[in-house]
Amino acid sequence: MGENRLVQGRYRLLDLIGRGGMGEVWRALDESLGRQVAVKCLKPLGPYHDPALARVLRERFRREARVAAGLSHRGVTVVHDFGESDGVPYLVMEFLEGRDLSRLLQDNKGHPLPVEDVEDIAAQVAAALSYTHRQGVVHRDLKPANIVRLTDGTVKICDFGIARLGHGIGFTARLTGTGVALGTPHYMSPEQIGGDAVDQRSDLYSLGCVLYEIATAAPPFDLEDAWAILIGHRDTPPRPPRELRPELPGALERIILDLLAKRPEERPCDAAELVRRIRGGRGAATSVTAAEIPEPRRAARLPSWTWGMTTGHKALGAGPGALPPDAGAALSGPWAAPRKGAGPRPTCGDGRVGATGHDGPADARRPVPPLTAERPAQPAQRTGPHHPETLTGRHDAAFALVRAGRVAEALAAYTDLAEAGARILGSDHPDTLAARQETAYALGRLGRHFEAHQVYTEVLAARVRAMGPDHPDTLRCRHNLACTLGRLGRLDDACRTALEVAAARARVLGPDHPDTLVSRYEVAYVQGQSGRWEEALRLYHEVAEARARVLGADHPDTLATRYETALSLGRLGRSADALRVYRELIVDRTRVQGPTHPETLRARHGLGVNLGRLGRWADALTEARDVCLLREQVLGPAHPDTLVSRREIAVALGWLGRWAEALAEYRRVAATREQTLGADHPDTLAARGDEAHCLERLGRGAEAGELYRRVAVVHQRHASGGA
Repeated sequence: MGENRLVQGRYRLLDLIGRGGMGEVWRALDESLGRQVAVKCLKPLGPYHDPALARVLRERFRREARVAAGLSHRGVTVVHDFGESDGVPYLVMEFLEGRDLSRLLQDNKGHPLPVEDVEDIAAQVAAALSYTHRQGVVHRDLKPANIVRLTDGTVKICDFGIARLGHGIGFTARLTGTGVALGTPHYMSPEQIGGDAVDQRSDLYSLGCVLYEIATAAPPFDLEDAWAILIGHRDTPPRPPRELRPELPGALERIILDLLAKRPEERPCDAAELVRRIRGGRGAATSVTAAEIPEPRRAARLPSWTWGMTTGHKALGAGPGALPPDAGAALSGPWAAPRKGAGPRPTCGDGRVGATGHDGPADARRPVPPLTAERPAQPAQRTGPHHPETLTGRHDAAFALVRAGRVAEALAAYTDLAEAGARILGSDHPDTLAARQETAYALGRLGRHFEAHQVYTEVLAARVRAMGPDHPDTLRCRHNLACTLGRLGRLDDACRTALEVAAARARVLGPDHPDTLVSRYEVAYVQGQSGRWEEALRLYHEVAEARARVLGADHPDTLATRYETALSLGRLGRSADALRVYRELIVDRTRVQGPTHPETLRARHGLGVNLGRLGRWADALTEARDVCLLREQVLGPAHPDTLVSRREIAVALGWLGRWAEALAEYRRVAATREQTLGADHPDTLAARGDEAHCLERLGRGAEAGELYRRVAVVHQRHASGGA
């Protein structure tokens, strides 16, 4: 991929951020939304080409997108999109202004980072790991190059390309038959090296290696031979950090050494405990000391996949005589500077997708459910139409159709996939239920809420049978069912169900878990739809505060909740308060997402509406015209949001007594809706009603009466069940 290339007709590659042995990362412009992003591309394999290796690397990309879709934390970077362009897989990620820890050490000329920085980074990474581990995600390749510190001090974990989901915990640390080592020798845990079962405590060991390095400027086993590094991790006690840097606090040294315990059970029990210890600045060591580590069994051999393994890069770069990085591990290695003298460049990262809204019955944060447990690649393996890997590919294709807005095609694909899953795996198999749940989601997107309700109800019953009522997947299905009940107008049932899900998620996941907050957000939304705006406003305030605390003030979900807060204030007649919230939100959305982002324009539309409510119709008209013009350019002249803005122009013109101009705008809205939605669509009829009202105000009563009569006939036909 080259400079100025347009990927998928949307992402304009601008300049190369970095390059590794197997991939490139580009700064790019998302031309649809007008924002900067980072695009990570898998390069052609060239002389290393091997079918098994290619499959593994493509699976890393696919896994990275899947894992990211289920994560929502300020310490995890966001993946916006995933696909292939001319046969080259790519990931689209948030563009991060900052430096990874490897670069920070290089910038510091080989000196360790200040103690307060080490402690701050440790606390932030531990908090992010605490979240990802609660989601059942183990990173497996934590290292300085995968941890980025932004210019505002926020620390984010990147690159979930070899992560495993919770159902895969217990896997071994290799991919059989490929020769591709998963992990980087300087930061691998003893259990990864030995090919034993791996869980979240392996990430804690890797974090210990990272903290050791940024605190002392050297990794715990600073050797150039990969075999010696692996033996060191497995058998040799690390040198206490304060021998290399005496001014380190004793509590920090104890934490690092506890993280580097050889046996997983001797490390801190989880990342949450680690956060408490770091923030407390003290705490008794929970593991045995280096002197108490028993003599290792020298006869034990390292597994065969380590034979011939090279060191790769440590944070400060390979020393003299080091071998080149392993080709198979290069994709997850640190990105080399693209050219000498290029100066500092922003770092890219990978993570989580999406902001929560009301435009679909499913969680907007919904992860891509895997259809099969991931298997080691076998070079000679043949797949057929019913092979699990084939079903996985079909699921990915269907999800891509949803993302592309081709929902009807996605529905057909998910329906076929659900039928194949029931036939091959069984009707209650988790993969079959996942496909059926996506079918319900697609039905809801198409406005077929009654059918979606039926499917969600059936899937929920099966999930309760197979997994229990409090399993996260069961609760996600119940949440989607609550959303669908609201779309069907069953607001009391929707509110009750959403409250039950929120309570269950708070009990199972915690009160501030993003999924819990999604359900509380839905409760507030239904309360507003029921006219209970005071209750909705209180709950929106609480959710906004929690999201700012957990996800960050600039996270899309936090911004979405602030928008609903402003909307609720307006509905309660508190337009002056609404104006204040809208103005603050517009400033933040413009800074974070850009001035032409649809959500920025939505906030500006709300500002204009409340200017009108305060009688400031000239200002409201100016705002409506500006927003309409931008929406027309970004979304198109027939987009529903554009038409809403055009109607707002007409409303302001009417209040200013300019009824002839208002009539032209109302007629333009009605004609466009009739063309795109049909003459009998409720939105078209509402637009015709606006047109008739305007004719009345112009004294053209006969025309107004005829138009009112035509609208009434259609309403009557609908009421009587006619075609």
